[in-house]
Amino acid sequence: MSAVIKNLTEKLIRENKIMFFGKSYCPFCRNAKQVLSEKGLHFKVYEIDLEKDGPEVQNYLLEKTGQRTVPNIFINTQHLGGNSDLVAAKENGKLDQMLGNEKHEL
Repeated sequence: MSAVIKNLTEKLIRENKIMFFGKSYCPFCRNAKQVLSEKGLHFKVYEIDLEKDGPEVQNYLLEKTGQRTVPNIFINTQHLGGNSDLVAAKENGKLDQMLGNEKHEL
């Protein structure tokens, strides 16, 4: 794995509260983008199929996370996973917790 690809990917993850690696034609990516948008969240998207370094970035993500599929989502530098992980995190409150939006009882 080239240092350039590793540095590019890590920089994207570090500099974006929500970093979304996907593919423009992927129905699971479309669904996950909709889930994030419906919550009013802003996120950075890297479309692997539209970037010249995309295949190398996807290979690095596999090395980093063990996940080759898309979407591959990071929140506050933590790996969340894919579409089903996002939907589950939204439903069980983990998404709000990762975003720092947890509700505190008085």
